[in-house]
Amino acid sequence: MSLTGLNEQDLALDEALDLATTELRVGPLLQGKRIDQCFTDDAKAHSRAYVQALIEQGAVRIDGAACLQPSRRVRLGQRLLIEWRLPEADMAFVAEPMELPIVHEDGDLLVVNKAPGMVVHPAAGNWRGTLMNGLLAHHAGAHSLPRAGIVHRLDKDTSGLMVVAKTLTAYHALVAAIAARAVRREYLALCHGEWSAPESVEASIGRDPQSRVRMAVLSSGRDARTDFRPLAVGGGFSLMHCQLHTGRTHQIRVHAAHRRHPLVSDGVYGGAPALGLVRQALHATRLSLSHPLSGQQMRWHQALPDDMQSACVTLWGNRLPELPA
Repeated sequence: MSLTGLNEQDLALDEALDLATTELRVGPLLQGKRIDQCFTDDAKAHSRAYVQALIEQGAVRIDGAACLQPSRRVRLGQRLLIEWRLPEADMAFVAEPMELPIVHEDGDLLVVNKAPGMVVHPAAGNWRGTLMNGLLAHHAGAHSLPRAGIVHRLDKDTSGLMVVAKTLTAYHALVAAIAARAVRREYLALCHGEWSAPESVEASIGRDPQSRVRMAVLSSGRDARTDFRPLAVGGGFSLMHCQLHTGRTHQIRVHAAHRRHPLVSDGVYGGAPALGLVRQALHATRLSLSHPLSGQQMRWHQALPDDMQSACVTLWGNRLPELPA
């Protein structure tokens, strides 16, 4: 259908037919307007922000050529076409059947061993294929839970154990337990440099004012504490046992870099690639908590994934020590 400016009758017909696209020819009423304003004026049901998002996604064409600039002015006689799509954020909250790495499941919670490279929650650049999408397909109750039951996260390239709620009661109980620091989370990190003594790092963390993708130690940040204990040291590297007492974004990575021992292959915080590792060398190895309904004390352990295991064997052979009790 071709619409010419602000034709209400044609717009009503377009809406009634529920067409996936709208086409406009620029007439005197539209000449010189921003392209986002053209479609906002003609489609009162859609906000300008939504139209701008569609333009940036490549859903709008001028005379057949994609237009990615919402501020572009249109000229008399041009043909404009928009493909109406769901916003990416809405498309993200859909079920996607996938093989979830579940290590424990009961009626109230499940524990997964997240692989490196798996995104936990949809966000810009990763709207599909996330753990949340898989949870929505795994059990019907996930659709009625905040974030499908996700109560804490691991970075995309961090591997290891995560607990997820399956009921609203369990969700609130787990959130409260994490806030009260009653959930014990332990990690293994392979760091640059020989970090030979145990250390408790207490340094507040906030958003780096120089870069929105980084966190930093800042006096104005939120309190954060990580306990580091060396398990194997030598060859210019250290395998560290890390226990979180708080759960700030990138906490272990920031605290290790603050002590001049950045994680191997953690380019965001100064860790160079080494030992064949192509992602930050961080693994959530142990998780302990009281079951949110029964109160039973539960503990799970997940050994190092193959990439970190191979790096450690290269450095120290098969003589890695046991985790602390």
